[in-house]
Amino acid sequence: MGIVWVVPIVGVLAILFALWLAKDVLSRDPGTSGMQQVAGMIFEGAMAFLNRQYRTIAMLAIVTAVIIGVLVGVFAGNGTEGVLTGIAFILGAFCSSVSGYIGMYVSVRSNLRTASAATRSLPEAITVALRGGAVSGFLVTALSLLGVAGIFGLYSAILGNPIENTPFLIVGFGFGASFVALFAQLGGGIYTKAADVGADLVGKVEAGIPEDDPRNAAVVADLVGDNVGDCAGRGADLFESMSAENIGAMILGVAIFAATKNVAWIFFPLVLRSFGLIASMIGLLSVPAFAKPNKDPMSALNGGYYVLSVLSIIGLFFTTYFMMNDPAHPNAWLPFFICGLIGIGVGFAFVYITQYYTAGAWRPVQEIAKACMTGPATTIITGTAVGFETTAITAVVIGVALVAAFVIGGLSGVPNASIYGTAVATMGMLMSASYVLAMDTFGPITDNAGGITEFSQASHQAREITDNLDAVGNTTKALTKGYAVASAGLAAFLLFSAYLDRVKELLGGCANLAANQAPTAGSRLAGVIQHCGDALPVDLSNVEVFVGALLGGMLVFLFSSLAIRAVGSTGAKIIEEVRRQFREDPGIMAGTSKPDYARAVDITARAALREMVAPGILAVGLPVAVGLIFRATGTLNGNAGWESVGGVLMVGTIVGVIVATFLNNSGGAWDNAKKFIESGQLKDAGGAVQGKGTFAHAAGVVGDTVGDPYKDTAGPSLHVLVKLLSTITLVLAPLFV
Repeated sequence: MGIVWVVPIVGVLAILFALWLAKDVLSRDPGTSGMQQVAGMIFEGAMAFLNRQYRTIAMLAIVTAVIIGVLVGVFAGNGTEGVLTGIAFILGAFCSSVSGYIGMYVSVRSNLRTASAATRSLPEAITVALRGGAVSGFLVTALSLLGVAGIFGLYSAILGNPIENTPFLIVGFGFGASFVALFAQLGGGIYTKAADVGADLVGKVEAGIPEDDPRNAAVVADLVGDNVGDCAGRGADLFESMSAENIGAMILGVAIFAATKNVAWIFFPLVLRSFGLIASMIGLLSVPAFAKPNKDPMSALNGGYYVLSVLSIIGLFFTTYFMMNDPAHPNAWLPFFICGLIGIGVGFAFVYITQYYTAGAWRPVQEIAKACMTGPATTIITGTAVGFETTAITAVVIGVALVAAFVIGGLSGVPNASIYGTAVATMGMLMSASYVLAMDTFGPITDNAGGITEFSQASHQAREITDNLDAVGNTTKALTKGYAVASAGLAAFLLFSAYLDRVKELLGGCANLAANQAPTAGSRLAGVIQHCGDALPVDLSNVEVFVGALLGGMLVFLFSSLAIRAVGSTGAKIIEEVRRQFREDPGIMAGTSKPDYARAVDITARAALREMVAPGILAVGLPVAVGLIFRATGTLNGNAGWESVGGVLMVGTIVGVIVATFLNNSGGAWDNAKKFIESGQLKDAGGAVQGKGTFAHAAGVVGDTVGDPYKDTAGPSLHVLVKLLSTITLVLAPLFV
């Protein structure tokens, strides 16, 4: 088991690597004084909002931690467990917050250097933007890896808890991370898209001025929003994804550990992610070799991903061979190696599925662009149809991967190996998380760089380079969302199984369950005991479970409604503010006076912080309310509480994955359809270019505006919601049993 030491070593190495990347980026030319002035305004606005946001989240998190600690301690009948769960929650929330800060801070420092690099060459701009994003990617991944490993070591080795009980005690770490990520993603998403909507509709459509034009009062708020939403929010999002899924896999490993007494099954997820970090470092460093002046920047990013994927397969081979070569099952490693390959393959597949549906080179985006020539209505209709279409391949790929990993894992002959096979597939996919997060943060960095070049009146060549990178950045952001949906889909079964294992553990195991409950023949509880050696059944034919499932599906739509409505109401305030400034100060349009940027930033920040609370409380409160109500009033011989929550978790997760896919891809397709038109690639039947300022462009802007809250607010927040449902039910399971 000496291989376990690779976890802290690689974690520290990843931090040092990220610091080296940060030094490399920050040592580069910061550009002209005009560029620095714009970047300074963006930095000031982003830091001000993030400080206000995290103060609000900190207060909510502290109150929640106390409530969780008390409830778990009382209902589990173990005060120590309650205290340890509360502490784990705080640590997870803290690490998630730090992840968000890192993502935003580095981004707002990198955008200026990227804008400056764009005045010289495309390859240099790609390198600066990707390395700036990679600082966030590697620090967030290292924090997740070291955080989970550290709290596991603290609770088991130092505090003396049995190793098989520790994964259940550290679930609070994942819940804390999910809690912060939900509010960070909601607040940042509302901010960024409200500002974007206001800037686009008044600036482009009404006033007819270019994107990021300094005469637009909302443009600084828009550029700030790119950072607080796409960088800070996504950093916290992926941190909680990696942490929650890692802990869920460790919980499933406990069942195999109980049968084999081999602790490798618990530590395997941590070790595999460590090899993924090494592969990601090398993949990132290989990108400049693929970057050419006259080539699509996406080909360079894809080249790095290919290198990463090959190295991940090699790391997967060594990890499975050395950790899963069980004496009683000498060839068990091979089925699990194949399961890991399935996970890597799913990540690979979703990179190209998302590119197909959201990049301008393919049919879906071009179809939407053509629809723009007949107006906004057909633009919305076609984009909606494309979004619905994307759910089909998503469901099929995730479904095939889950079934294949479940069946192949079972071929190992190891007890409880089928479900663990799906965990290995999920961990295999997460090996590339650092690189994917780097590509995601690449998007807002290049978007900001474009704004800085426009705002500072840089050369036409620089703006062309940043426009090219911005279009690629839209695709990389869409790729990350597709990746997050795929990992959520794979992890859904893993985390649902972990919840059932937690319930089984609280019931005392099969032997105690049978002895203590003494069910009558044919009763519901007798059926539970009959199956609990594998997994506790959750029967949708029972009314409490059916209603729980119904409410779980409803939660996804109501949550999305609140998030999208928040963008609409806040965007309306920004629209009125920009119109007011144009109306009251004609010198703004003439270029003789400056707009009041701070006013628009303040309006957006206040509204975003206010509007993020309601959907967040709904997400946390509904599963708890369902479990407590049905525990008190339901039938099923006392099982209605945990079974109805199982219904919420199962259906809420499935619906969440499907709806998030629709929102992400339809929004991304609308966005790039607008970019397709702006790049001059759309032509009418007579061959005339339908570019900026045309009727088709105005329709494209409307479509992009509709898609903004879809892809950058509701969709990403649903990624967090899906994982939050799992972590909250795992942590609060004692309330429902």
